[in-house]
This record gives sequence, structure tokens and C-alpha cells, in this order.
Amino acid sequence: MIRAGKDSFSSLSNATGFSYVEILLAIVLIAICLVPAMEALGPAFSNIAEKEKFSENSMALRSKLEEVLAAPWSDLEDEAVPEGSPLIPTIFSEAPYTMPDGRQITLNVYISGYDGNNADADDDPFSGIDSGLLYVKVTVEGTPQQMETLVSIF
Repeated sequence: MIRAGKDSFSSLSNATGFSYVEILLAIVLIAICLVPAMEALGPAFSNIAEKEKFSENSMALRSKLEEVLAAPWSDLEDEAVPEGSPLIPTIFSEAPYTMPDGRQITLNVYISGYDGNNADADDDPFSGIDSGLLYVKVTVEGTPQQMETLVSIF
């Protein structure tokens, strides 16, 4: 009778490395974890064109606002609309402005007097306007994008 030696069984039980089941389990776990990770990254890659348009519009808004703010105070004051009607575009508005990608946008510029100290106590910033203080707003027509600021002669 041939008897197996102690060394032949111990060498099998001390085997190192991964079995096929362990490798298969690791692949399944990685695949399960990758699906939510890829779904989480999806919104970052979607609508890239819209995000580029938003960024270009923001740069056009900033440029137009800087252009308006560089104008002499007398020009701004002449274009300021009457008290209580801040939503009338001024001559500073640009119709259609061509973007680098070829699309056209309209930049509307609104200038009006502003009630900074609320002296009339009606909580309406466009009534009872203060002298030397103007409200300037630039918008991209058809979008919610806008920039606004106050300008003072002092």
C-alpha cells in the first residue's frame, strides 16, 4: 500500500495566488461599482455645448458691461430711463452680436436711476431716485443670463 507523504498534501494546502472564483468575484464587484461611478460622471459630460454657450455668453456680458461702464457719466445719465421704468433698453444695447461660434445673440442694456437710500420708504429701488446713482443691467435676450451693477458719479 502506498501511503501519501505528509509533504504532498501540505504543498497543495499552502498554494498561493488567486483562484478562478476569486478573480471572477473581483471582476463582478468592479463592474457593479463602475456603473454608478460612470452614471455620476454622465452629467459632467452631457450638455458640453450648452455649457460652452453659457460661458461665451458670460464673457460677452462682461465685455458689454465694461464697455458701458467706460462711457462718460453724462452719456449714461442721458440714457437713463425715467423713474419707475427700468426695463427699457438703451442705445447701448446691441442687436445681433455675432459670437465666435457663429451664433448671434442680442445684448440688452438697461440704465435707470436708483433709490439707494430708500428715502421715500416705499422699498422700490426705482422710485424716488438718488442723484448721482444709476442702475446698469446687461442681459442676453432669451436667456436668464444677466449682469448688473450700480454706478455712482461720486
